Amino acid sequence: MANILIVDDEQGMRQLLSLVFGRAGHQVRAAENGRRAVEMLREAAADLIVSDVRMPDMGGIELLRAARELSPDIAVVMMTAFATVETAREAFKLGADDFIQKPFDVDELKLIVEKALELRQLKQEIQDWRKTQSDRGRLDQIIGRSPRMQAVYQMIETVAVVQSTILITGESGTGKELVARAVHNLSQRNDKPFVSINCGAFTETLLESELFGYVRGAFTGAAANRKGLFEAADKGTIFLDEIGEMSPAMQVKLLRVLQERKVRPVGGHEELTVDARVIAATNRDLPAMVKAGTFREDLFYRVSVIPIELPPLREKREDIRELVNHFAAKYSAQAGRSLTVSEAAMALLERYSWPGNVRELEHTIERAVALERTEQIQPERLPEQITNYSPARVADALDLPDDGLNLTAHLDQLEKTYLLEALRRTGGNQTRAAELLQLSVRSLRHLLDKHGIRNLTAQIRNDAARGAHE
Repeated sequence: MANILIVDDEQGMRQLLSLVFGRAGHQVRAAENGRRAVEMLREAAADLIVSDVRMPDMGGIELLRAARELSPDIAVVMMTAFATVETAREAFKLGADDFIQKPFDVDELKLIVEKALELRQLKQEIQDWRKTQSDRGRLDQIIGRSPRMQAVYQMIETVAVVQSTILITGESGTGKELVARAVHNLSQRNDKPFVSINCGAFTETLLESELFGYVRGAFTGAAANRKGLFEAADKGTIFLDEIGEMSPAMQVKLLRVLQERKVRPVGGHEELTVDARVIAATNRDLPAMVKAGTFREDLFYRVSVIPIELPPLREKREDIRELVNHFAAKYSAQAGRSLTVSEAAMALLERYSWPGNVRELEHTIERAVALERTEQIQPERLPEQITNYSPARVADALDLPDDGLNLTAHLDQLEKTYLLEALRRTGGNQTRAAELLQLSVRSLRHLLDKHGIRNLTAQIRNDAARGAHE
């Protein structure tokens, strides 16, 4: 049932229509003129107005203008004993849904009101549908239908409406910035800036000036004041990628900004209030860094109010085919072609471990599209590490103790053993060790830090050099 506002300077008409629509189950209020009606609309919204045109203090046309400013989707039915073509034209031009001349049949007015309410409901449903389609479009860049990705989509839609700080974790190439942009696009801040910075790409001094800005004369070359990214993202979102690479000193300064919502430009004395939602991301194990004392515990809890973990591609293999087809369509369209992927090539792509995750897959397909001369991407267009990839086979029988084992601890130890063996075989060369384990160098270093053995690399390298010398 609808909330209806009756507006007429005749008390008898107000009473009659209040009774008619009240009996129909609607909630009804009444006002003696347009000015009082506007006051009532400010107090509580209405779904539909039934208003006379000629009234003292404020007429129906003026009320229609004011009502549209307060509530653009409100339905309005005008009634008058002095109907003219000009009056009707002006009413419809301002958005009136219908027009009826006094005296009128009450049943006819009821039908007009019912039609106006149905039209309002239809417009609302269309608007909601368009918003749903728009929201889906904002997630279009994140591909995948696996259960793990469905959980990510649900989390994005849930956290977009709140203002809490988000920490996105996952290996390199899993799409952390795409998720951050999706959260921003689905939030109420979507019409304000989305600002992104890779914290690992700057020295401590440069990162401070990038984030907080600087004033003229703060350092050599600072010829004018410069706005920082926090200020640029005011009322919007700032994405701090690779936050785990931030120095301890910068961690302290960032913590202060998150606590006080104020920044001080480099070389400045005044603080600026900023309202930017912070979304951070890292491929490092921040809890392990907290334990090791390389990442502040208080900052970790500040940035990880809402955690979102992105799975590596090898853990959602059911998404590989969809991703491959998406990138094949994207890059072949850019080349003015229409390429598909042969089943032979697809089988190799679905078998591969993808240490570089979605980013590696995208670059692989972009390269294949550029090289392919037929209408289908063939295995010959794929890199050698993919065509020659042979996943390790698990033994048919495992020696499982009768009293069981701690599987997590066992797998951790197995992982550590392979890391050390790869480093030993390559003489401590992390790049070659990563290739041997089919990992990116960044992922290898992440695992070395996880097991606390990164500092052994130099020792293994020295031992290898000493052995070669002897």
